[in-house]
Amino acid sequence: MPDYGIDAPRTGIAIVIVFIVAVIAAALLYTSANSSARAAARIIFSLAPTGLIILFLIVMYIRVEKFRHRDRMLNMLPWKGNEQVLDIGTGRGLLMIGAAKKLTTGKSIGIDIWNTKDMANNNITATMANAKLEEVKDRITILNADAQNLPLADGSFDYVLSNLCLHNIPTKHGRDKACAEIYRVLKPGGVALISDLRYTKDYAVAFKEQEMQVSSSFSFLIAPVLLHIVKAVKK
Repeated sequence: MPDYGIDAPRTGIAIVIVFIVAVIAAALLYTSANSSARAAARIIFSLAPTGLIILFLIVMYIRVEKFRHRDRMLNMLPWKGNEQVLDIGTGRGLLMIGAAKKLTTGKSIGIDIWNTKDMANNNITATMANAKLEEVKDRITILNADAQNLPLADGSFDYVLSNLCLHNIPTKHGRDKACAEIYRVLKPGGVALISDLRYTKDYAVAFKEQEMQVSSSFSFLIAPVLLHIVKAVKK
């Protein structure tokens, strides 16, 4: 089966470690004869279900909800099959491969800088393996490239997609530059769909400054994050 990886693995590991340490600490405090220590233990135990819920939501996003979110994004676009599509921050290829399945004569291109902090075992080889398993290898191309400096021609894409990527650019200037690059590579009438957990208002402003038609929506998921989708159409 294709493996689309674990998003933000360090965050998940940190939450698991904190949960385990807190439970062990509470167990030790509860054995104390000190009333304050026992009270602190009861408070920690009362918070334990919250930690379990967060872990459950993370697993739900990784195993179920990110696929539903991908489908929602792809269903926001009209497909003929001949589109040229760019996926920024492709990771294991979830959006890129999903788009490729909509194509017949078109092409789906994915770019990434392959940061393992953003996706566990994030590398081109794993992405190509998923494309082969999904039987779309002939409809995809994968590039090692930065969203702030796309090695792609002006006006070459019908659709530009991105999910949980641009917020990893550390500066507003860099994120604005990525939005300008998205505008540059879109064809007239082309559509950008940018999904993220923060900075989406900034993306909308950057696209409006390019005189794009901008709208936004929420994607309600069984997940510990609320994703916001910015849709921008190039005139």
